[in-house]
Amino acid sequence: MTKELTGRVPMTCTDLAASARPCPPPATGWGLAAARTIIALILREMSTRYGRTPGGYIWAILEPMGTILILAAGFSMLVRAPALGHSFLLFYATGYLPFALYQGVALTVARALTFSRPLLLYPAVTWADALIARFVLNALTGVMVACLILAAILALSDTRSVLEIGPILTAFALAAGVGLGMGTLNCLLTGLFPAWEVIWSILTRPLFLASGALFLFESVPRAVQAVLWFNPLLHIAGIMRAGFYPMYHPGYVSVIYVVVFALSTLALGLVLLHRYHKDILTI
Repeated sequence: MTKELTGRVPMTCTDLAASARPCPPPATGWGLAAARTIIALILREMSTRYGRTPGGYIWAILEPMGTILILAAGFSMLVRAPALGHSFLLFYATGYLPFALYQGVALTVARALTFSRPLLLYPAVTWADALIARFVLNALTGVMVACLILAAILALSDTRSVLEIGPILTAFALAAGVGLGMGTLNCLLTGLFPAWEVIWSILTRPLFLASGALFLFESVPRAVQAVLWFNPLLHIAGIMRAGFYPMYHPGYVSVIYVVVFALSTLALGLVLLHRYHKDILTI
């Protein structure tokens, strides 16, 4: 009779128990906790790296600016004009600053577990938090320094440059991404084999010369081009210069290759770190 009047089947005790089960807690709690941990790690590194040094962040600007000034002054004595445009400062800045961004991110991310080893003993701090914190701080610092230096060059010298923001932002993003990928992979290798840091520094000493900071890809012989093309930093330098020199169209550039390179090294590093991070922390 009850079923006929209401049109519904009465709930049994089992149904009531199932409906009374508590809902799973929202995932935002974990996300907020991870965000707080990452921010705390960023503030700790800022105070450690820049807070205890006289001048602090000023040195982060003066160091790359000094390198660019030396390159511009030296090569201006050897050649009459840069390979692109009229400004030696802008030509070498557009090649060196993406490399400096990559190098800064790669080196600091590679040392993330070593730098934060005491804090990783706490359950609230994970190895991923340490990687993310170092990447965010050093990527933002590198981009900020590059923007300040480029703005100063454009304001104080006759560059006759026409900016295209798209290629410039793409170059910054790719440089940071390649730095994150290589840094993550080297974080694993350095943690498992401490001598790898020295070996890697020796192997990559010619990298600055092979990354297009001092020359254009089109100006080297084809046999050399065939080898240098596989260096993702050379593609990034070409993209950056295309953003400042509208007449320059680097046909050799492959954004897809750079993205695949960055994601491949990052994925490999993350998978292996997930497997071996406990072994690294106990070495």
